[in-house]
Amino acid sequence: MLFDMDGTLVDSEKLWDVALQELAREYGGELSEDGRRSITGTSMAESMRILHDDLGQPERDAEISAAWINARILELFRTGLRWQPGAFALLGAVRAAGIPTALVTSSGRALVEIALDTLGRDNFDAVVCGDEVVAAKPHPEPYLTAARLLDVPIERCVAIEDSATGVASALASGAAVLAVPETPLPDTAGVHQVESLTGVDLDVLAGLLADRAGATG
Repeated sequence: MLFDMDGTLVDSEKLWDVALQELAREYGGELSEDGRRSITGTSMAESMRILHDDLGQPERDAEISAAWINARILELFRTGLRWQPGAFALLGAVRAAGIPTALVTSSGRALVEIALDTLGRDNFDAVVCGDEVVAAKPHPEPYLTAARLLDVPIERCVAIEDSATGVASALASGAAVLAVPETPLPDTAGVHQVESLTGVDLDVLAGLLADRAGATG
């Protein structure tokens, strides 16, 4: 099992909203809704590029902005991290069944270490962070790396994602994909969408792998 973090396991996107809008206001602007949607699931460098372009300030230094965001989001994660509906129960069921599990996130290691205090370090056999891969999502490298670390063929993995960027990464890797988007994504072959993880169980996950095998067999 391959789990995305932000917006999938934990309701952290609202915290990112706070930090991004605060920085936008520091720069004398407001981040648009389209800009925020484009940022979801991207690497920090890409997020800052989108933010600067959205504000009409492409000349700003991405490293300075990223440092500001990282400092603020670390503060917010320490006090405001909450599970997404159904995520705690599903992760518990997966672990109780002894299924190898990885966390695959675009967030950096420093932030993930704080999140693991909520998620539980023992719940993951491997953790792949956005600042520990050469190519971030939507490139398939994060998910391929996770499958390699688990020593499980990617074709036998289910990836759970919430963003279009993350879904593209998981789909390109060859994993079966379960999407839990805030707003519905375009219908895509190989991607099963649900409104929340509430009610998703091991049978549902097994069915995704069976459907994938049938489609490629």
